[in-house]
Amino acid sequence: MNRLSNEEKQITRSYARGEWKSVKNRKAEVRRYRSYVRDALQKSSRVNIRISPQDLEGMQQRALEEGIPYQTLMASVIHKYVAGRFVERRA
Repeated sequence: MNRLSNEEKQITRSYARGEWKSVKNRKAEVRRYRSYVRDALQKSSRVNIRISPQDLEGMQQRALEEGIPYQTLMASVIHKYVAGRFVERRA
């Protein structure tokens, strides 16, 4: 008997509610996320920061939605900000 984890059950319910949408330009999206990972992996220093539990949870949730590790997402946000490419979107 296959038992689903709570996370798998949540994903299954989300899919059943129609919350998942196809990506319009999959190749471009894959290239975009590969560039995020490439940028994040080109790190040369390690830092420790303190953030609120709510911000960490929010970052982890966003990363889950994007399908990338939350550390990669955090590095990407910082990199985009420093490079002047960070654009804020309203939810």
